[in-house]
This record gives sequence, C-alpha cells and structure tokens, in this order.
Amino acid sequence: MTTQTPRTIAIIGGGQAGLLLGAGLLDQGHQVTIYTNRDQASFWNGKVMSSQFIFDMKLQIERDWNMNQWEKDCPNTNGISFVIPNPDGSGTKAIHWYAALEKPGQAVDQRLKYPGWMDEFVRRGGKLHIVDVGVAEMEELAGTHDLVLLAGGKGEIVKMLTVNEERSPVKQPMRSLALTYLTGMKRHDYIECVNFNLIPGVGEYFVFPSLTVDGPYGSGKTKPCDIMVMEGVPGGPMDRWHECKDAADHLQMSRDIMKQFLPWEYERMKDCELTDDNGILAGRFRPCIRNPVLHLPSGRKVMGLGDAVIVNDPITGQGSNNATMGAKHYFDAIMARGNQPFDEAWMNQTFDALYNGYAEKVTRWTNSMLFPPPEYIVNMMGAATQIPALASRLANGFNDPRDYANYWFDEESNKRAIAEAAAKGSK
Repeated sequence: MTTQTPRTIAIIGGGQAGLLLGAGLLDQGHQVTIYTNRDQASFWNGKVMSSQFIFDMKLQIERDWNMNQWEKDCPNTNGISFVIPNPDGSGTKAIHWYAALEKPGQAVDQRLKYPGWMDEFVRRGGKLHIVDVGVAEMEELAGTHDLVLLAGGKGEIVKMLTVNEERSPVKQPMRSLALTYLTGMKRHDYIECVNFNLIPGVGEYFVFPSLTVDGPYGSGKTKPCDIMVMEGVPGGPMDRWHECKDAADHLQMSRDIMKQFLPWEYERMKDCELTDDNGILAGRFRPCIRNPVLHLPSGRKVMGLGDAVIVNDPITGQGSNNATMGAKHYFDAIMARGNQPFDEAWMNQTFDALYNGYAEKVTRWTNSMLFPPPEYIVNMMGAATQIPALASRLANGFNDPRDYANYWFDEESNKRAIAEAAAKGSK
C-alpha cells in the first residue's frame, strides 16, 4: 500500500460499516472520529435492530482487523436448509434440502456488538462523540476533515443521499418484516443451518442461531438465542404485525403463523420465550441503491457508506455482509489514495467499483427473490434434493453471491449448472 501521511476522517454513524472501517483505519495511523447519536448503553438496552447474519468471507475481514471479539462465544451455523411447503395445506414439504457451508457463519446481536466495537474503537485511539449530526455539523466536519463518510442507515440526513433509480428497480417495499429473538428453540436432527422456508404467495421465513445480550448494560453477560425473520407479502396472511400491541402479542402472532404455514418450524419454537421485551421488531422499507455523494449547501462533499448507500431487503441475509464488504473496499481505496484529495471523482469511482465488482450482483439476486420465481428456478431447487453438488453450490453462494450471476438469471445457464453438478455426483 502507498505510504501516506495520516488523514483526518470523520464517520457519521456507529454501525457495522462505520465502526469496522474506523478501527481498520486507526490501525494504519489515520485520525478517525465517529459521530453517533446513541451511546453504548442505549444500544445494549434498546430494541433489536437487525438479523445481521454474516458469512465467512466477511467474518474474515473482522478477523483480519481483530474485530471478532465474540467469535468463540457465538454459535456457529454450518449450513443452509431450504424448504418449499406443499401448496395443498397439508403441512408437508414439497422440496427440502440442506447442504454444508465450506466454513461456518455467525450472527452477533448488534446490541452486543456495537457497544463492544465502540469501546474497542476508543481503545485504539479513536475519538467517539455521541451527538446528533445535521447539515450544519456536516458542513463543519467537511471543512475540517480530509474525508467525511455518512454511514448511518436511517434518519433525515441519510435521505439527502439521492436514490439512483437506474440501480433501484424495486420501487416500493416488497415485504412486511418481523424479527423475533427467542430462547429455547429445539434443534433439527441435521447440521445447524440457516433454515430458509419459501411459502409462495405468502412470504418467507428463516431462522438461525445467534448470540445476544443477557441483562442490562454493564452486566457484560451474553446468551445464545435464535433469530426468527418473517417476510410477509404485503396484504397477505403474514402481513399482520400492525395488529400486535406488545411483545407478547408479537410472539403469539409468530406462533400462529408458524402453526398455520410451517408446522415443522412451529414444533421447534412453540415453547420458546422471547430473549427480552426488546427482542422484537417489525416494519417495511424499500430496497434501493443511493448515489454516493451528498452535496452540502456550501459545495462541500460527504460520501455515503454501508446501509446509507446499499439498502437490500433482508430476504437473502446480505445486509451486514454488504456493509462489511463496503468497509473493506473503502479501506483499500483510502489506503491506495496516498496523499491525494478525496474529491468527488474519487468518491464516485470508489463506489462504482464496489457496486460493479460486488454489490450489483448481490442486489440483483436479492431483488429477484422478492418476486415469484421462474419455473426453472423452482425446478433447480427440486433438483438440489437429488444432486448434492448442486445443493452445495446453492448454499455456498450465500457466502459469495456473485456466483449466482453465473446461472440464476438465465434458463440455459441454469440448466448447464444443474448438468455440471449432476456430472460431479456421477464421478
């Protein structure tokens, strides 16, 4: 990497991308300040924020930057399981396969991860300010720092980053989303998986192990749990979360939906309890790609990072993975920039390289899952029950979704991929 004098970098937002990048840059001698409107206690004691499953390729980035503090404590997930129920309402499976991941993935509750990472960022010499940042503050930061990154995924200032409509073909929220953090989940009799269930016309359900907080901030205690993610088609029978008055209602709604549509999953979770009253979340949002440069009234520029610019539906579990890849990509680009200015051209080139080299393929695949699958994809899922090499390729695509571009969107390519996998099994 190019030798460079320390740069002054401000990051607005203390999440997966901002904290990870900030820590990595500190290790290279840069002067980094993070501005976030939530302190450690408010994260820990607050509501769950995400399902945040991370696959091995991105976990390795955390390891490389010594940001894998919970890896030994967090349960491993070793495979992907896929189910389509029979459409006759019999409570049986039309398609079911599972396959091992080459290396396990993990999910650490962000209520646990972010406070720990904030402490680690400060320990490495970073400056952390708990403050609301608006346009006036961004103007000041852009005038006193070499680079300002906007890494918050929500809030009014993020909306100042304009949506790139060409890169955002989905124009409205496509799912009603609900998270439920539980203890007491019964295990399957096969390898620990992200268990993905696709219910045509109704929605999707996936569930996997995680590590969460145990008690109030300051206890430092953690406990294993499972995270249920429900994605209901708007207006359908899974789009009912607005009826829930409290956490108990949310849990009962989860049970009712499982019992009706996925009885094998209901048997696993019927006796579960919530990790805590804050272990639930419901909402909906539009998946989109935003333009990376925010133009302030003065003409100064701020650059978007992570969820601020790449907003994927959770249906493929790629949100935290995209944020991690973004942090690594920006890190490499900052280091390669040497002492040259971080101007608008550099901002656009950096983001375009991330989008064209990685995020476009992930986003395209994720968006495709929001619509009824073409017949050849359903056939492929059925074929995977008989062809272990195909199931393995499908499962490990979650680790690096760029592989799906080779066979997911074209029927002829898809047929070739099935044939290649079948040939592997016959050798």
